[in-house]
Amino acid sequence: MPERVEIVGSEVTSCDSEHALDLMESQLRGGGGGYVCFTNVHAVVMGRRDRAFRSITNGSFLSVADGKPVFWVGRMKGAGSLGHVPGPDFFFQALARYPTHRHFFYGSTPQVLQRLETALKEAIPQLQVCGKLSPAFRPLTEEDKHQHYALIRDSRADFVWVGLGAPKQEQWMAEAWQHLKPSILLGVGAAFDFYAGTVRRAPTAMGWLGLEWLYRLIQEPRRLWRRYLITNSLFVGYLLKDLVSGPPNLDQPK
Repeated sequence: MPERVEIVGSEVTSCDSEHALDLMESQLRGGGGGYVCFTNVHAVVMGRRDRAFRSITNGSFLSVADGKPVFWVGRMKGAGSLGHVPGPDFFFQALARYPTHRHFFYGSTPQVLQRLETALKEAIPQLQVCGKLSPAFRPLTEEDKHQHYALIRDSRADFVWVGLGAPKQEQWMAEAWQHLKPSILLGVGAAFDFYAGTVRRAPTAMGWLGLEWLYRLIQEPRRLWRRYLITNSLFVGYLLKDLVSGPPNLDQPK
């Protein structure tokens, strides 16, 4: 497995998209299962402040650099093999590379999932979608969870794509993956909405400049202002603090 680089307490896998796809295929053949996190500024700041969430992302099969700032910091720390791996881009890339594997979509609404499947099959005609499920918008009971696990197992999914949003999707994957082996779970956030056409994605140039967060903030200021403006400021503050004082031992009891 590739090494990981530490970024304000979170461990990000030093690999690019192609390497990640190869690792997933190898893991699938070996039957080990696991889950993949797409790590951005929001995720590492949550991890810095929440030990339980940090243990989820650090305990993943892969935790790739979804956010451009995370990618930049990792590269500055010497992780030369680290690539920028946005979840929505990787989602389509994986479907196109492994269309005859069995793909399951978990999250969002029934309407979005139907539009998603239709759009993807138009783009990738041989795509094998073995199932899709929109969980209730409420805390799941244990009975709910095990019914969902049974449905996914019965589908014989190779890859389970999870679009619940952070941190809900990471928490669900960490709890579910042992029940779903050998499936590999991947938390791709808003990718379902992007490819279903229900949410517009930032222009490519803004993504390249690390400003996709600004585009989303402009679209949904009331919902996202706290997440982006406060979280981005905390990210810079933690980086400066660690640069001056060195990384703290976050797992030491307080």
